[in-house]
Amino acid sequence: MPLDLPSDPSIRRILIIKWSALGDLIMATSLMEDVAQAFPHAQIDLNTLPPWHKLFEGDPRFTQITHVNVRQRKGKLPAMWQWMQTVRRGQYDLIIDLQTTDRSRYMLGLLRLTGGAARYLIGNRLCWPYHISTPGDFTDPNPAQRIRAGLNLAGIATTHPRPVLHIPTNNQLRADALMQTHGLQENRYALFFPGCQAAGYLKRWGEEKYADLARTLLQGEVDHVVLIGGKDEIEDCKRITELVGQGAVNLCGVTEILDIIPLANKAKFMFGNDTGTAHIASASSKPMVIICGPTDPHRVKPLGDNVVALQAELSCMNCYCKHPCEHHSCMKAINTDHVMAMLQYHHAEVVMIKPQQGLSDS
Repeated sequence: MPLDLPSDPSIRRILIIKWSALGDLIMATSLMEDVAQAFPHAQIDLNTLPPWHKLFEGDPRFTQITHVNVRQRKGKLPAMWQWMQTVRRGQYDLIIDLQTTDRSRYMLGLLRLTGGAARYLIGNRLCWPYHISTPGDFTDPNPAQRIRAGLNLAGIATTHPRPVLHIPTNNQLRADALMQTHGLQENRYALFFPGCQAAGYLKRWGEEKYADLARTLLQGEVDHVVLIGGKDEIEDCKRITELVGQGAVNLCGVTEILDIIPLANKAKFMFGNDTGTAHIASASSKPMVIICGPTDPHRVKPLGDNVVALQAELSCMNCYCKHPCEHHSCMKAINTDHVMAMLQYHHAEVVMIKPQQGLSDS
């Protein structure tokens, strides 16, 4: 039965659970903002994993942030017990499970059996007296869309189309200083997120392809292309910078995670692979193109109607790098012209290309 939980004054303490991965966590911040606006007078706590708790330090939406690593290999049982004790002490009226995995379902079930259950639970398929979900929406590949249906059924409006993160003053100042140091002018540079974690190397479009895209953009669209990434992308960004030469600014390994959003807010365009860095940048409303190959763009595309995902329609797409790949056809089929064309496709969430046959909306 649909409910109207925001009108219930007895809901005073709320716990939001979201552990990982980084991209999913960032997408979930749009839902966290919806919850915060629906319950302006309630205490809202967040339970996540280290090191992601650092993303929410100073975030005015949350009273307390806990980060028990319930996924660690050693000491797993003590960590789970610590988690249960922490949640039980919170005496929550409402728990919103944005993780929605077997592990979170199992732990919430144990919590119920040991007398620590909240009156209401949103977002996981437990046999729960006041569990709110819409089973038909579990087929949606996007995790944020699956949870939105449950929130709506509970009377919580889901109005935020993209991630919402609190940007501390020091991160804003760092971004401003980087722009000044490298001569970056607002709306005159593009951000590139050309890497990904080392284990998912097949998700990378390639150094030469990003260099070619950069040279095309530098012919008139922008004055600079700015490369951003972490330690696993250092060599890729270095090589792209060398290939491009003048106009390329390599900030890989220089920025903190929350520096990325203020830089994104002043960029003209953004381009990237399926990577957590791109999800963070999607908190900006600037146009973004994501290049997908082995991962399903309907599942991994960053939130926002300003974000377009591009994928080659091949029989082996969405393999999720589960098997060794020697041909990398999914990325080789996509070229600079395809990516540039995406800047005109802001009405579409996912665009498929058939090699040698042009583009089609999905």
